[in-house]
Amino acid sequence: MSWWDTDDEEDTPYDEYDETSVRVRPNPKGNRPRTKTRPEHEDAVVARVLGVDRGRYTVLIDEDTADEHEAIASRASELRKQAVVTGDRVDLVGDVSGDEGTLSRIVRIRERSTLLRRSADDTDAVERIIVANADQMLIVVSAANPEPRTRLVDRYLVAAYDARIAPLLCVTKTDLADPAPFLENFAGLDLPVFLSTTGGTVEGIPLDELYRALAGHDTVAVGHSGVGKSTLVNALVPGADRATGHVNEVTGRGRHTSSSTVSLRLRSPFGDGWIIDTPGVRSFGLGHVDRANILRSFTDLAAIAENCPRGCTHLPDAPDCAIIDAVEAGELGERGPARLDSLQRLLATFS
Repeated sequence: MSWWDTDDEEDTPYDEYDETSVRVRPNPKGNRPRTKTRPEHEDAVVARVLGVDRGRYTVLIDEDTADEHEAIASRASELRKQAVVTGDRVDLVGDVSGDEGTLSRIVRIRERSTLLRRSADDTDAVERIIVANADQMLIVVSAANPEPRTRLVDRYLVAAYDARIAPLLCVTKTDLADPAPFLENFAGLDLPVFLSTTGGTVEGIPLDELYRALAGHDTVAVGHSGVGKSTLVNALVPGADRATGHVNEVTGRGRHTSSSTVSLRLRSPFGDGWIIDTPGVRSFGLGHVDRANILRSFTDLAAIAENCPRGCTHLPDAPDCAIIDAVEAGELGERGPARLDSLQRLLATFS
């Protein structure tokens, strides 16, 4: 007889198991069941993100009311894979009083109207979001020291058109060099231009012209290091105290001074607005850009392009390009050649 056939209970080699004999592994994360359901946060308040610093967000609550105040916030864990950037409108919960030592929490990012982005280089499709919800871009260049870089301005324009942001151009230090030859590169664009004679002071800045253009808008200011962008921002927003630098006389390069992107409230006789100062850059990758958005920004040329062959690049060597034919026939008037040249240069920037 086999041992498992015995009727003698004392010979049974093991006791019969029941549920009390099972050792339950403890749950290291607590006893709450896992769920993908998230709270609705119906009590959340809306805020504007003014700046980001090492995982902490300066936010403005109750904007344009008597209770307007700033607070510090962190990002909720469910947003860990989403970038929260300057200019975002977000929903906050927790202590939103803004009192010293308090910390609220960002639980939602509201729908964005625009996104200004750049990539590390033209081959990198991974985008870096610079600012959200801007509707204007103020491109700041200097007439000299450092020399204006047409190709970099072209890249700013491409990024602005891709994001559906209206570009403006401000040329500083025009007392050092005539900006006319540089501006000829953009004669075909509907690009408002402002000229400043400043060389490190606010004198000579066309403040009234700029205030009129910036009032009622969220404007992101971009530019090469050393062109006077921070000086310009300090003039527009007294008390902003954005750091200013100098240009190396040997290399002709500016020193990075603004190290973070910050939204600043702009007060003017013509209305309020926001100007968003960004760190100076020497390159601006366009690996994320959709070239079709560039053509859409040239509304007059885009209408003609509907008669182009499928896949037309609109570049000088493009066969049967309707835009090129129309310009050569004089259908666009005197500005036609300049408009076409501007479009082709921008398209060639990342082709």
